[in-house]
Amino acid sequence: MKETVSIEIGGSQIEFETGYLAKQAGGSVVVRQGETVVLCAVTASKNPVTMSYFPLSVHYLERYYAAGKIPGGFIKREGKPSTREVLTSRLIDRPIRPLFPDGFMHEVQIMPYTLSYDNINQPDILALNGSSMALMLSNIPFNGPIGAVRVGMIDGEYITNPSPEQCKQSEINIVVAGTKNGILMVEGEAKFVSEAHMIGAIQFAHSSIVKLCDLQIEFAEKFGKEKIAVESPAVDAALVQEIRSIALSKYQEALTKHDKAERSEFVDAFCKEIIEQSIEKYKDTDGFDEGELKKSLGVIFEELEAETIRTQVIEKGIRADGRKCDQIRPIDIEINVLPRTHGSSIFTRGQTQALNICTLGTVRDDQMVDNIAEDESKKFFLHYNFPAFSVGETRRVGPVGRREIGHGDLAERSLLPVLPDFDTFPYTMRVVSEVLESNGSSSMATVCSTSLSLMAAGVPVTDSIAGIAMGLIIQDGKDAILTDILGIEDHHGDMDFKVAGSRAGITGFQMDLKIDSISFDIMERALAQAHTARLFILDKMDAVISKPVESISKYAPRIASTQIPTDKIREVIGSGGKVINKIIELTETEINIDDDGLVTVASKGDPEGVDKALDIVREIIRGVKVGEIYHGRVARIDDRMGLFISLGFTGKDGLMRPENMPEDADAMDALRNCSVGYELDVKVIEIDKMGRINIGHKDIDIDAYIKRKREYRNNRPSRGGYSDTRRSGGRDDRRRR
Repeated sequence: MKETVSIEIGGSQIEFETGYLAKQAGGSVVVRQGETVVLCAVTASKNPVTMSYFPLSVHYLERYYAAGKIPGGFIKREGKPSTREVLTSRLIDRPIRPLFPDGFMHEVQIMPYTLSYDNINQPDILALNGSSMALMLSNIPFNGPIGAVRVGMIDGEYITNPSPEQCKQSEINIVVAGTKNGILMVEGEAKFVSEAHMIGAIQFAHSSIVKLCDLQIEFAEKFGKEKIAVESPAVDAALVQEIRSIALSKYQEALTKHDKAERSEFVDAFCKEIIEQSIEKYKDTDGFDEGELKKSLGVIFEELEAETIRTQVIEKGIRADGRKCDQIRPIDIEINVLPRTHGSSIFTRGQTQALNICTLGTVRDDQMVDNIAEDESKKFFLHYNFPAFSVGETRRVGPVGRREIGHGDLAERSLLPVLPDFDTFPYTMRVVSEVLESNGSSSMATVCSTSLSLMAAGVPVTDSIAGIAMGLIIQDGKDAILTDILGIEDHHGDMDFKVAGSRAGITGFQMDLKIDSISFDIMERALAQAHTARLFILDKMDAVISKPVESISKYAPRIASTQIPTDKIREVIGSGGKVINKIIELTETEINIDDDGLVTVASKGDPEGVDKALDIVREIIRGVKVGEIYHGRVARIDDRMGLFISLGFTGKDGLMRPENMPEDADAMDALRNCSVGYELDVKVIEIDKMGRINIGHKDIDIDAYIKRKREYRNNRPSRGGYSDTRRSGGRDDRRRR
């Protein structure tokens, strides 16, 4: 039976429906807002699985029929997930994952489908809320619900769930998800906003989140299914106490070793020793299972490590690598480290290192993005790579993972506000971040290294951008905010909070929690501490390069542009592309003409070809004018009249009479004996009333030509007999005859 409930958020109705579609799923919900419709189905496996992490997978899918489109390409069917689908899947996963109860290890799959899209109400927010509602209605244990909204800010006013068009104008574009108690996740970008405005946007979002959570609780109480029973993992208290008495002091000793590799080797060694001793001790007992013992010991080791790290931070303010809570690791920066690339940098912060390479391309290197929303052409894209050796591991090398796509997207959006307009800098820009070492916050190292490599490449960015990752530990009523977190602090801490921006304000923002929520007071303090850290890193970056270099690499393509009237585009292209193809062949360049008349010319070889091509385009646009000089080519020779010469790319021919040839005897002789195809520079000296073009040699004096022509007309002999014939009517007589 179909059941529905609705709520008004931001002046628009959001409707949830269940009991009609996908009834065999563990839980399913259809969410509607305007003409955007999203189906969210969640299912859990019948039996639990044995894994080291909770087996949750989220697969957000966009069907092209939702927007009345057919997929591009040869196959005409949706293929591998698009970047947009991957990012939305991560957006759903991150706030939902922490809310499953401990001990629940059934595989859970969440599959939101966008079935209809109206280009106004964005489906990612509906997918987030629908996934939470589907879990609440399902048989899957879930400590939710969560609510989610997008927040924008235009002219200082916050907006709930802005449309795509409003997002383009907005100073803030963030997605906020949370519970009734507080915020769980923030993801988005901004245009140099202050920390106060960012906190205000998050607080503004929470009021809507509370309303969405209340609605889900009420709906689930009426129509929700009975939940799967969760069996808490059995804990051998005696074994825990035994291992704790042996290993706790070892973990405390490990924290005196501030190098990651040295600390890991020390921990691995004593853990291996304890495991061997435990196997030897218990192998003769009834029901002994070596695998189960190792699994139990692994859980105990994990808890002891977390306890040791967290306690030391809370009680002593000392971290795993010996730093204070607000201290940043040593920073080292180099630029232009690779000779043939267009721009490069290495940003090293402690044991996190990012090599960044900037490549400049032409308009043909743009990335075409095809999705259910408006198709777009990207002129800046950032790719983030995270090889296994960066953390001293080995693994199968395959396609780019979701984490790499997500980190690259965050860094890319953080840099967008400082990039030049295409009219100012008509290049396609690709930057690649190769993470060579990682021990915390490689995405923020990518932000810093990208800013540096763009400047080193000569891209006229308006400012430097730096990023910092913050952590949090809350224990026994106390809290500690950590600047520039390590990997181990991210793993055992309660928060991963990334902030990117310039001195003027925030441009990128991401926050994930592993606990139910945090207070706005903690968030304000974390933002203030991140602001101080960001300024410190910007000072380090500016000491190496504070503004873009004046010229781009000699290995980069040369690009220039000019604006032409739209009614002249057809003349530049020519019939069937004849004219533009001739220009491309002659100058060895790439030429692109936009619908608004912007002509962009690029050359990866001879830079003079760009100027030559633009000169030709300008020549076509200016047409034929008296007094202008043109590079012409002899098209036809008439022994009596003179030379008919094609005037460059204007599509017009002019006549050079013998009297308008050079006065120099040798030059005149060369013209009189030339053949078709001979090239020379000529000047237009007259366009008569019938549109006929008279030309002369390039140095001809037009005033002297006009004077000479006037004198000739005044002194020429009369045409005898013509007037008498007309008066006598002889012409009519001849016509009759």
